[in-house]
Amino acid sequence: MIDALAILREPLRADELIARARQRTGLVDFGCTPFQEPLQNLLRACREEAELSLFGRLATHWDVVRFLSNLLRLREEERRAPKILDLRIERPIFIAGLPRSGTTFLHSLLAQDHTNFVPRVWQLIHPYPLGGPGARPDLRPRRVARQLRMFGMLAPEFRRMHPIDSSSPQECSEITAHVFASLRFDTTYHIPGYRRWLDGTGHLDAYRFHKRFLQHLQHQAVVAGHWVLKCPDHIFALGALRAVYPDAGVVFVHRDPLAVLPSVARLTEVLRRPFTRRLDKLEIGRQESDRWLAATELMIEAADQERFEEPILHIHYLDLVGDPLGTVATLYRHFGRPLDPRTAARISRLVEAKPNGGYGTRRSHLEEYGLDPVVEHERYARYIERFAIRPERRTGSARSVKGSAALASGRSAEIAGTVSPANPRSGAIAPDCPTRCAT
Repeated sequence: MIDALAILREPLRADELIARARQRTGLVDFGCTPFQEPLQNLLRACREEAELSLFGRLATHWDVVRFLSNLLRLREEERRAPKILDLRIERPIFIAGLPRSGTTFLHSLLAQDHTNFVPRVWQLIHPYPLGGPGARPDLRPRRVARQLRMFGMLAPEFRRMHPIDSSSPQECSEITAHVFASLRFDTTYHIPGYRRWLDGTGHLDAYRFHKRFLQHLQHQAVVAGHWVLKCPDHIFALGALRAVYPDAGVVFVHRDPLAVLPSVARLTEVLRRPFTRRLDKLEIGRQESDRWLAATELMIEAADQERFEEPILHIHYLDLVGDPLGTVATLYRHFGRPLDPRTAARISRLVEAKPNGGYGTRRSHLEEYGLDPVVEHERYARYIERFAIRPERRTGSARSVKGSAALASGRSAEIAGTVSPANPRSGAIAPDCPTRCAT
């Protein structure tokens, strides 16, 4: 309680948060990690723009100290085992695309393959066991589960919009947040000044740290594997991604923007509400529409230039939720990887158990966030035409698992060929499409 009162009385200052992390861990060496300028810019924006609530101030303090404590621990582990930084991250697959387009659903499907490394929520919050090397039992999953339950009480709608537990696959924005160069903060807080700074600075240092973080997780793995990573925000950092991971495979998931925008605006509203004293839904609508319109231009540019070693794989949301297993088979074939029958069977069971990915059915409407469906359709027309994106109707879920039994028997290539191509003339524009399917 004394600590909490001190947090409320004093402004969030970088030097004090750094000192607290050092006190908490008993460690002092951050190495050469470039975090101080990003941290200063984040805290300045939080003070001047975010209008943090009581919970927002406490949570930001906790978040920053946790990130700094993790940086100290990573450096200490490198001192003990310098070969960590020699580990190779070979041919990782990065999933990106518009948010609320099925990227999380696809990531969860690929996590059913035990040869894939997928970062889990608890790993990104606590990358090493609590209590020092060799500490037993490992309390991280249980502790993170408690923290998620607490946040669920503050934002009860979040779990319905984005089902998550401590072992769920987690987005890469949580990794780059450790060096305070992540669009994660721009979603949680209204901090346009920080976003402008990050856009101008770029993401190269953040992605170099991203690779270093994966090396630490891989160092603790008991079996070999390949990384499968996911975050819509990768779209804004494709140059840095390519520079750090030259052999990476990239997947873009495409969805009707008129279904995406009300859903992502609603999620941003739900995430921000506990952290701020002021919430402007119209401002959120404008921000999300502008942000993801810029992302569509970056996807078009990336698809046209094809600068990655392997061609970008383009997946359509309606194909993914209509035939999840066939879509996974297409992905494996594209990247030259075999789909094991046991993995196919696990995917089938997951889809049968959670046919809509576990998501709720609340409808969001563009008009709630000051967006006109006709105007937005015109703004996104280039993206829709370039990738032949089908408009969505108001019904449907991910119940269809056509071909699952055959794939589980090992005939993945045959069934994968049945994934239907996008037909831009099917269906009708539905600005009030429900946000019920996998995101």
